[in-house]
Amino acid sequence: MNWNAKDMDTYMQQKEYIDTLLVPLLKLETNPENMKSSSSSTEFLMYLSTFMENQFKGRIMLLPPFSYTQSMDLEILAETLQKDIDLMDFKHVFYLTTDANWTSSKLEDVIWLPSIPLESMDKQLRQKIIEDQLRQVLPLLTKKWSD
Repeated sequence: MNWNAKDMDTYMQQKEYIDTLLVPLLKLETNPENMKSSSSSTEFLMYLSTFMENQFKGRIMLLPPFSYTQSMDLEILAETLQKDIDLMDFKHVFYLTTDANWTSSKLEDVIWLPSIPLESMDKQLRQKIIEDQLRQVLPLLTKKWSD
């Protein structure tokens, strides 16, 4: 499920089955030297998030990416984001990021993955890489779901 009007109608009717929210956390580097790597990380994270949503359609709601810049205070962002997301009715919330700094934040269930540059890969290799990444994340999801 995606955060759009059509999928939201479905979510409202089937809340008991769609119990997981996936929140991509995107760091936007505004320093010109880091903009290319930042955009590459964004591409990787969005590709993986979309793939996860497709694989678990009917179980996961994919939130639009939460974007921030390098000068923002992650602790304040984490606190505010957690407070707002707690207002939603999801049993499980996973934060997906390529920024290791989130792993030391107060957010629970942060899934950090190193960014893999996808831009120069052919479609088949990119698909295989994303599937491999999902295989690494899957045990974290299934463990939470079984709790």
